[in-house]
Amino acid sequence: VQLQAYGGGLVQAGASLRLSCSVSGNTFSRYRMGWFRQAPGKERAFVAAIRWSTGTVYLTDSVKGRFTISRDNAENTVTLQMNDLKPEDTAVYYCAAGNVIGTYYLTGNYVYWGQGTLVTVSS
Repeated sequence: VQLQAYGGGLVQAGASLRLSCSVSGNTFSRYRMGWFRQAPGKERAFVAAIRWSTGTVYLTDSVKGRFTISRDNAENTVTLQMNDLKPEDTAVYYCAAGNVIGTYYLTGNYVYWGQGTLVTVSS
């Protein structure tokens, strides 16, 4: 499985951004796809995940009501729509693929990682 994340940028607080993760490989439909973020000086943290086969969604509390995650079977992409962005959302965002067995918010349960894309939210 190969992952390519894109869509980051510099925005003001309250703005929206859409991150996309292009997925390739012949078994990705078996996986749970996740978005994680890592702010300067902090550990990588879970943001959102979606089980590819069922569409089951998981979100961390701090983004509920603002972020949505979805997958497009035709385009083989996973999208993180981020609305009402806040300065504390500033981080490098990573997409990842992991087995559906295991805790969805633990980085250790994700096997494949894309390169990060930087999101900067100014106040």
